[in-house]
Amino acid sequence: MPELHFRVRWPDDSTSLCYSPSSTVRDALKLEYAYPLDEFVAASRAALEHASDRVAKKYGWGCGHAAAQIREIEATAQRWSGDPQASVTVISFE
Repeated sequence: MPELHFRVRWPDDSTSLCYSPSSTVRDALKLEYAYPLDEFVAASRAALEHASDRVAKKYGWGCGHAAAQIREIEATAQRWSGDPQASVTVISFE
């Protein structure tokens, strides 16, 4: 199960390199699409939970790194909560 990193650009133009234990995140997140903040958080959570479930099916336990990545995305997104103009863009898969 190939892991994948994806880089996102936050509303302040900073970037983060995010981790997924499965390349299926590539199917769940659109490259160069400006997600409204809440939509990005929900889509990335769903994609990372799906990836962790795939790990659990193969190895018998979910991926702790995926859970940590979800928490990191949620914490970073919190900076712009309440800003209806805030968007997040997936700028690359690595």
